Amino acid sequence: MIEIILKKDVTNLGYKDDIVKVANGYALNYLIPQGFATMATPSAKKMHAENLRQRAHKEEKIRTDAEALAGKLNEISLKIVAKASENGKIFGSVGNIQVAEALAAAGLEIDRRDIELEPVKVLGAHEATVKCYKDIKATVKFEVVAEEENKEEA
Repeated sequence: MIEIILKKDVTNLGYKDDIVKVANGYALNYLIPQGFATMATPSAKKMHAENLRQRAHKEEKIRTDAEALAGKLNEISLKIVAKASENGKIFGSVGNIQVAEALAAAGLEIDRRDIELEPVKVLGAHEATVKCYKDIKATVKFEVVAEEENKEEA
């Protein structure tokens, strides 16, 4: 048996940065050549521990920033204007791109790929889920209103 440090998640073995014992052949013939692992020498273990410590410090800051962003997003309420028929059905749909644009107009830059919602096809109040960080999510409330027809007489 040989000790290795995983560089990537390996199914039925462990997650990235785990130190595990595996058979010599499995480590030397598959995991290490494929780039899934490195040998767990004493110096590699020290470096690994230091990297984990530094990453934990950085991750704590990222997590607090994400929680603050989630708090802002939970409180915000947006209005999105869309062309609609008289019976309240939208021409086309309102998706994550329109929600991202409305958030940008409100001063919050959120990547559209982090916004999850079903395409909205009717006017009214709706919600979208925004992924701020790994397990931190926020709910954004928005209202879809009909675009006013400006019929000016000349």
